[in-house]
Amino acid sequence: MSTPSGAPAAPQIPEAVHRRRWAILVVLMFSLLIVVLDNSILNVAVKTIASPSPTGIGATQSELEWAINSYTLVFAGLLFTAGLLGDRLGRKKVLLFGITLFGIGSALAAMSGSPGQLITWRALMGFGAAFVMPATLAVLMNVFERDEQPKAIGIWAGSVGLGIAIGPITGGLLLEHFWWGSIFLVNVPVVVIALIAMVLLVPDSKDPKPGKLDPVGVVLSIIGLVLLVYGIIRGGELADFTDVSVLLPVIGGLAVLVVFVLHEKRSASPAIDISYFRKPAFSAAVAAIALVFFALMGVTFFSAFYMQSVRGWSALQSGLLILPLAVAQMLFAPRARLVVARFGARAVCTVGMLAVALGLAAFALFEADTPVWVMCVVFFVQGTGMAHVMPPVTVAVMQALPREKAGSGSAVNNTFRQVGGALGIAVLGSVLSTVYRGDIEDHLGALPAGARDAAGESIEATLAVAEKMGPTGTPLITAAHDAFISAMHVTAIGSACVALIGAVVVALWLPGREPVGRPPVQDGARTAPAGAER
Repeated sequence: MSTPSGAPAAPQIPEAVHRRRWAILVVLMFSLLIVVLDNSILNVAVKTIASPSPTGIGATQSELEWAINSYTLVFAGLLFTAGLLGDRLGRKKVLLFGITLFGIGSALAAMSGSPGQLITWRALMGFGAAFVMPATLAVLMNVFERDEQPKAIGIWAGSVGLGIAIGPITGGLLLEHFWWGSIFLVNVPVVVIALIAMVLLVPDSKDPKPGKLDPVGVVLSIIGLVLLVYGIIRGGELADFTDVSVLLPVIGGLAVLVVFVLHEKRSASPAIDISYFRKPAFSAAVAAIALVFFALMGVTFFSAFYMQSVRGWSALQSGLLILPLAVAQMLFAPRARLVVARFGARAVCTVGMLAVALGLAAFALFEADTPVWVMCVVFFVQGTGMAHVMPPVTVAVMQALPREKAGSGSAVNNTFRQVGGALGIAVLGSVLSTVYRGDIEDHLGALPAGARDAAGESIEATLAVAEKMGPTGTPLITAAHDAFISAMHVTAIGSACVALIGAVVVALWLPGREPVGRPPVQDGARTAPAGAER
């Protein structure tokens, strides 16, 4: 690479770090993979954990939801703070701390003797994961040159898709041969290997001039995000966003976040420079991240019930069906930069969002006998679309900030993704539940009042009642399948509309193709940054 004058540019990454950058990326992917993998594994195991001892621990539906939500709540609430601490204290230190805590939480979760213990240790795992995810991306930005960052981010993004897909497969295999706690215990040896590799390979880096600590901003961000995410989760549980227990935390969380923004604008040493959001490309990128995960997590939620409850496939079979999505991500995400270089981020991300919308809309055509190959094609289209959205928008977010603020940029990126995903599950899950209840009510008239209410909660509840009825419950099973498919169609259209909104956002505000012959950015040169260890 050269400067505009044609003279070779000085290096910005230490040569010793530059030589081992791809090995470092493998370690970062390994660390990220177990964090992403863990949540998708748990989704497969909920039925087993709900079984009485010794098969499971007899968790109720509410307890199972909080085993998932306690992780999400702590994870989302601390992401922003964890990114700031990485910039201030050192990203390697924060990464080591987070992965160690995650490993300890995993071991304790595996040994849980009650649902309460499982919920507690899952929260501890979420605490550790919050320090891992932003740190992996921040380290990546500090070991790769600017010109190689898009390729590295593409590979990093591909590992997220891989984790989402292989989680159910891994969980299914473990549950077929071992007890339910194995889905958590499997993390421990992986954490040990990751820790050793981090100590040996990953360099430390931090902001050489972090400024004064902003404790007020940090506390406001945690309170605001926790309240907002709790309200979203609660709304999803009740399938009612008008309930007081939903409105109070959501409105309170939004109010606190508004105060946080006002505080940051007035602070001499803000935790995050709010002025970055005035850049259309930056704001459009974070909005696209939130919208694509809103749509994707919603469809992931209802597709699991479609495959297992309607089609009758096992957890392992359902996991294998999502492999085309992972394959598409692994194939195209690392190469997305090449398409962006030719056509520009705006065109690539718009087409990618349209592909995601098309894949989601296809679920509105699925029936109880849709061929498997059709589903595989749809998942492949979805994965291809995401592979051409996530890397370019992540690059747009991360390269909008100075390298020394990589932790803050990564925290913003991951916070919007997590909040978008939580909203997707809650809102689209509520739509699914509401439409399903409306359709199934007419078929529950013969049941006692108490049983009628319970049976109408979900397809799983209806099928459980139908099975107890024996042969006379067969019509109810058919009605449950029909009602769920009808609800899934409505929810799929909603998901596709959200993805279309994302397409409009990126089409309007992401930058287009860079002019040919534009001088390279100075940050792309390799000079040793302050605060980086060799």
